[in-house]
Amino acid sequence: MNERRTYLKRAGDTSLSIDLEVTESVHEILKAVRDRGNEALREFTREFDGVEREELRVGDDEIDSARANLSDEKREAIDHTISNVQAFHEKQRDHIEGFEAEFSPGVRLGQRIVPVESAGTYVPGGRHPLVAAPAMSIVPAVVAGVERVITCAPPQEDGTIQPAQLYAMDEAGADEIYCVGGAQAIGAMAYGTKTIPEVVKVTGPGNVFTTEAKRQVFGHVGIDFLAGPTEVLILADSTADPDLVATDLLAQAEHDPNSRPVLVTTDESVARESMDALSVQLPNLRTEETARECWEENGEVIVVPDLGEAVSTANDYAMEHLQVMTDEPHDLVKDLYNYGSLFIGEHSPVVFGDKTVGTNHSLPTQEVARYSGGIWVGTYLKVLTHQEATAEGAANVAPWAARICELEGTHAHQLSAEARIPENDRERP
Repeated sequence: MNERRTYLKRAGDTSLSIDLEVTESVHEILKAVRDRGNEALREFTREFDGVEREELRVGDDEIDSARANLSDEKREAIDHTISNVQAFHEKQRDHIEGFEAEFSPGVRLGQRIVPVESAGTYVPGGRHPLVAAPAMSIVPAVVAGVERVITCAPPQEDGTIQPAQLYAMDEAGADEIYCVGGAQAIGAMAYGTKTIPEVVKVTGPGNVFTTEAKRQVFGHVGIDFLAGPTEVLILADSTADPDLVATDLLAQAEHDPNSRPVLVTTDESVARESMDALSVQLPNLRTEETARECWEENGEVIVVPDLGEAVSTANDYAMEHLQVMTDEPHDLVKDLYNYGSLFIGEHSPVVFGDKTVGTNHSLPTQEVARYSGGIWVGTYLKVLTHQEATAEGAANVAPWAARICELEGTHAHQLSAEARIPENDRERP
């Protein structure tokens, strides 16, 4: 334990542990989907969602109905989010470039940036069907130039996808939409069925069953990353507003009882006042039950002696969302490097990134931020290298390659290299 950190409130075990029962259940679901295709999908939709649905693909009539069910104001809000997400990811794409150059006489090396051929995106339903979620997984794929983008989402009780989500999927650019949820949807996109085409990469968040399914299909297809419940770490100093701190912690706590809200501050008064403010705000939330359980089980409040230790703590925790609420937040940015997305200053709450500002909200949790970022346009791109040598270039490279082959004992490789050495320059036996 770091003795420079004082825990006013400590969480229990927050690791992403998946029960063996879940692992085995997902294995059986994926096997059934692989073996029996659509028949298994309909069976699981009846079992898990309580819905009978013959047509798995969502047709134009359903999309038109979803559009008609939304007011102009609601459609405008969704369109605004999609537009912002598209603009941000287009800027990302503009800054990923291929190249080709001559690195030595007669030897040209380069790389091409090529989209994957197809992608399957998953949009979760659950406690709060997230309306911004379709934009976060579909738009980057479209901007990347993926030829076919399909999307799966679970049905509501009436057998249809939640209208706002369905409208968002269509507007974001999905080529095909399927009303299938859970691990079976991941299996359908990974292995393909008579109706749902197999893809080469599966992305998007979900519950523990969806996450475990992505883990099990990885290798057969690519995935974005594995993620657990949402997280936020607020880094605050004495200038932070305790009411705002409490509000922003609760915004993540309401997601799920297993979400993880953490406050790290250099000021004990801010810590205690934030905890008091949180207690006052909780009863006024319509999502109080979930937020309270989350805060009581997983909330943490840590007091540290200075901003240096606060930064060190944030980097150690490597959380999904990192929100800096200090007097000079930009002064800390250069030293912060383990996070999914960074929110700089009290006017930049996580909710903006989650819902509408344009950055992606599909982000790494459970310390995955130590080695990976979230979904971005590059998630759907491949960096492919190439090389070309003239006869002169080959003659210069070949002796070096042959020496390495000789050291390795890879004789056929050695002969392949030596075959490019002009005969007059080859060593005679």
